[in-house]
Amino acid sequence: MTRIVLDFDSPCPPRRAIDALIDFSDRRPDIWPGLAREFYEVDSVGATSAEVREGSTKPFKVWAREHYDWSTPGTVRWTVAESNSCTPGSGVAVTMTDGSNGGSHLHLEWERHPSNVRGRVAIVFMRLMGRQLLRKYIGDVLTRLADAPKGA
Repeated sequence: MTRIVLDFDSPCPPRRAIDALIDFSDRRPDIWPGLAREFYEVDSVGATSAEVREGSTKPFKVWAREHYDWSTPGTVRWTVAESNSCTPGSGVAVTMTDGSNGGSHLHLEWERHPSNVRGRVAIVFMRLMGRQLLRKYIGDVLTRLADAPKGA
């Protein structure tokens, strides 16, 4: 098991960041470029939850069918239901609160449990590089969102 906890500030307002996390349109892989289109598939989207399959091809192919929940204001949680690399119940939670200058403060808790060799390799990679990669990836997406015109 690997658990990563991150806290950092972003120029992106909390509502815009949350909206990007729960955007399950065809634009999702454009908003979150780490998501591979080949894995992206939406099963259902409700008022405060969604069932989605998504994954990445870098550094190797991993995917998960996730249950997203945003019923708690300011927080988006996604939990693995099925995966080719980690056990069901593994998950991520992101909480966005007001930050300085109209931006936000992000608190992320990333926890994955490997289910096979592919998962163990991914976990070792995340133990070594995960904090830096997650901070840069999410930070870059949120900065781009903050700089984009509203509605874009």
